[in-house]
Amino acid sequence: MTPYNEREVLKLLQEESTQRQGFEMIVAQYSEQLYWQIRRLVLSHEDANDLLQNTFIKAWTNIDYFRAEAKLSTWLYRIALNECLTFLNRQRAVTTLTIDDPEAAVVQKLESDPYFSGDEAQLCLQKALMTLPEKQRMVFNLKYYQEMKYEEMSEIFGTSVGALKASYHHAVKKIEKFLEDID
Repeated sequence: MTPYNEREVLKLLQEESTQRQGFEMIVAQYSEQLYWQIRRLVLSHEDANDLLQNTFIKAWTNIDYFRAEAKLSTWLYRIALNECLTFLNRQRAVTTLTIDDPEAAVVQKLESDPYFSGDEAQLCLQKALMTLPEKQRMVFNLKYYQEMKYEEMSEIFGTSVGALKASYHHAVKKIEKFLEDID
């Protein structure tokens, strides 16, 4: 199999006869990293798979509108994050969590997920992440897990690099405080 080359893929996407082949290369290249980014936000394997599929469906149906002003990965992350936000907002509207212990629902969801194989430290980190506002959680996940540069995140979120650095800093401080408090 030839290595992924974005320029070649973009050429394939421009021709109707090779568009499907180019898109299959995109799916092969980005499925795993998008899955894990989505999974860290929604926690459930099934939900993450559904949202990943929705992301690629939206990308496929809008591929003709991709103008290559940003990298394909940036465009896909933006679609995936929008799908996650929509899902989380819908889920929040449907699910009523008790105000006394919102973390219990997160822990229960993680522990009941047959695909979660994390140890106690991972569970604590996930609990800490779930206490963050959504944007801080997304910024933290992209920076910490994906090691994404702030400039690329800026294109995804449409936010300044300085604001993203501040969001990441605040997220780290909140996570540290959460982890200190459980000791």
